[in-house]
Amino acid sequence: MSETTHDSAPTREVTPAELAALHGLSVSGARPSLPAYVRQLWGRRYFIVAFSQAKLTAQYSQAKLGQLWQVFTPLLNALVYFLIFGMLLGGRGDMGNDEYVPFLVTGVFVFTFTQASVLAGVKSISGNLGLVRALHFPRASLPISFSLQQLQQLLYSMVILVVVMLSFQHWPTWSWFLVVPVLVLQFVFNAGLAMLFARWGSHTPDLVQLMPFVLRTWMYASGVMFPLRYMVEKTAKWPGWVADMLEANPAAVYMDLMRYALIDGPYHDTIPANTWLFALGWALVAGIGGFVYFWKAEERYGRG
Repeated sequence: MSETTHDSAPTREVTPAELAALHGLSVSGARPSLPAYVRQLWGRRYFIVAFSQAKLTAQYSQAKLGQLWQVFTPLLNALVYFLIFGMLLGGRGDMGNDEYVPFLVTGVFVFTFTQASVLAGVKSISGNLGLVRALHFPRASLPISFSLQQLQQLLYSMVILVVVMLSFQHWPTWSWFLVVPVLVLQFVFNAGLAMLFARWGSHTPDLVQLMPFVLRTWMYASGVMFPLRYMVEKTAKWPGWVADMLEANPAAVYMDLMRYALIDGPYHDTIPANTWLFALGWALVAGIGGFVYFWKAEERYGRG
C-alpha cells in the first residue's frame, strides 16, 4: 500500500471582509463619508419638506381652531409679557407703546422659532425610534425637518407681525427686505443647534425635561421682553461689557436684526453694524459644527 503525496500548498481561507469586498457588500448601517452623507441628504430633500409639512399639519389637528394656534400661542405669550414686563415691572425702558409692542412681539416670535427648534431637535431621534429603526435614511433629515417645520410656523406668524407693525405706524421700507437673510441665517443656526441636541437627546432622554428650564433662562438673558442694554446698565448698574456679551449671544443677535429690519425709531439706531457678523458667525459655527457632530454618531442612532 503506497502513500499518496500532495505537492500543492494548502489553500488560505478567505475572510468575511474579503468575501464582502469581492461581492461589493458593505457593513449595514455604517457611517458614510461626509461628502456622501451630504449627497444622501440632498437626495432626501423631498422627504424632509414633506415630513415637516405633515408634522405641521398634525400639530394642532385635535384643536378646534387648528392651525390658528400657530399664531395665537406666541401672541398670547406676548400679551402676558406685556402685562408683566411692560406694565407692572417697567421693563420697556424709554420706549412708548408704539415702539415697545412691536419690539416685544418681534422678540417673542423670533425667539420662539429658536426655542421650538431646539425642543423639537432634542426629541427628533428618541421620539421617532420606530422610523429610525425601520428605514435606512440619513438621520440628520429628522432634526433638519423639525427646524423647517418651525420656520414654516414662523412664516404664518409673520403675517400677524406685519399687521402689528402697520397698526403702530411702522410702515414698510427697504429695510424690510433684510428679513429674508435674517431668517436664512437663523434657520441655519437653529438646524445646527437642533442636530447638536438631537445627538445628546438620543442618548440622554432626561434632557427633554431639562431643556425648558435652560431655554427659559436663555430667553431672559436675551432681551425678549426688555432692551438688554437699558436693563443691564441703567437698571442693574452692571458694567457695559456685560451688556456687550449678552447682546452678542445668538438669540439676541437674530432678534435685534429682525427688529432693525422692521421697526423704525430710536431702538433701530442702537443696533451696531457688527451684529451682522455675529449672525453669520453663529450660523456657520452652529450649522457646520452641529452637522458634523451629528454625523459622527450616525451609525449609533436607534441602537441600544
